[in-house]
Amino acid sequence: MSDSTNIESPGHTQSEKEIGKTFEYYFDVAEGRIIVASFASNVYRIQQVADVAVSHGRVLCFQGRSMEQVVQIAMRLGYLKIPPESIVKVDQLKRYRDDQVCVITTGSQGEPMSGLFRMATATHRLNIGKGDTVIISASAIPGNERGVSRVINQLYQKGAQVIYNRMADVHVSGHACREELRLMMELTKPKYFIPVHGEYRHLVMHGKLAQEMGVLPENTFVADTGDVIELTQRSGKKVATVTSGSVMVDGIGDIDDVVLKDRKTLSQDGLVVVVLTLDSENGRMLTAPEIISRGFVYMRDSEELIADTKALLIKETRKFEGADRSDYANIKSGIRNSLKSFLKNRTKRTPMILPIIIEL
Repeated sequence: MSDSTNIESPGHTQSEKEIGKTFEYYFDVAEGRIIVASFASNVYRIQQVADVAVSHGRVLCFQGRSMEQVVQIAMRLGYLKIPPESIVKVDQLKRYRDDQVCVITTGSQGEPMSGLFRMATATHRLNIGKGDTVIISASAIPGNERGVSRVINQLYQKGAQVIYNRMADVHVSGHACREELRLMMELTKPKYFIPVHGEYRHLVMHGKLAQEMGVLPENTFVADTGDVIELTQRSGKKVATVTSGSVMVDGIGDIDDVVLKDRKTLSQDGLVVVVLTLDSENGRMLTAPEIISRGFVYMRDSEELIADTKALLIKETRKFEGADRSDYANIKSGIRNSLKSFLKNRTKRTPMILPIIIEL
């Protein structure tokens, strides 16, 4: 198995040391606070920023739960070496001038609850403003571009100077590029190959690279999430698919897919409740149909639509007259389908439709 994220990038990935010069430059010229956003898991990047900050006489403040946890564990295990006196809490920053402060935070991908996002939206104890320099030491993961762009715009609106990967060498990828992936093939000479970690196009391209390097097409598995691949000494094949993906949890436990679908329909197209009052002896309609709309249309502004809907219901409800009680469920389902088609044609929307039959 091999990481496919940078299969589209030719050549080799830059060394992590290359961005050290960029940090040195911006720490030299910055006159205010410096806020660096990075992946919490990139311990060496944190060490680089910390070394430059300490050498420039700045204290360090770590923000974001994952960042704080990683720093604590890495220091305890000896992977991070930072003078304890150089680390301060966010409420201690007021004791220092702006040019003595460096904040290392999460949020390089524009995550809504991350440290950088909350600083940019003034929902954090440390608010970014004019005179601050923000270095986003990461590139946007495919799919996160909009979130990252939104945070950058918000930071500019606050008056901060923002440095990101399109402006300077503030990030090198942690993923191997195409030639490095090719080298791994040459070194390992795999019989079976499963490309992982990337969008589907990345997996396909990586699978083709493996075949160029001698892996048989039948031994290359471009798998979807949930696919079960069985490997033996003699063969490899996809044998099954298991349930996978996000599990939504409500107050009472896991939420079934049917419930999620209903909630989505309610949130997008609303609800229409139809109350039909019938004579219990012969199935005849006793009163005009009652229609209740929630989140679909405003009743007072849609009198023509409501009138036409009632006319359709009166026509459909006549099917109950003289019908056997065992057919009521089918008739009720038919009313729901007819009303669904009617409303979709008139409004281009498909609300949840709930027919209620009252027998008197």
